[in-house]
Amino acid sequence: MSHRRRFKRQLSLQDRLSAWAKEAREHANKLRPGLGRDLLLKKARQAHTAAHMDKWMNSPGLQPPK
Repeated sequence: MSHRRRFKRQLSLQDRLSAWAKEAREHANKLRPGLGRDLLLKKARQAHTAAHMDKWMNSPGLQPPK
């Protein structure tokens, strides 16, 4: 039976998504207008939204359903 190799992440999911979104936006700003740039900006927006959702879902104020 094989064992999964595990490692501890240094940054949270929210931090990793935010950093990736920032890098993607910076890279997209260097590209000329077109489909590639638009797709990269779309993925950056999705990562930014996912980071906010992760923050919301892990917030202490979020109550479980009764």
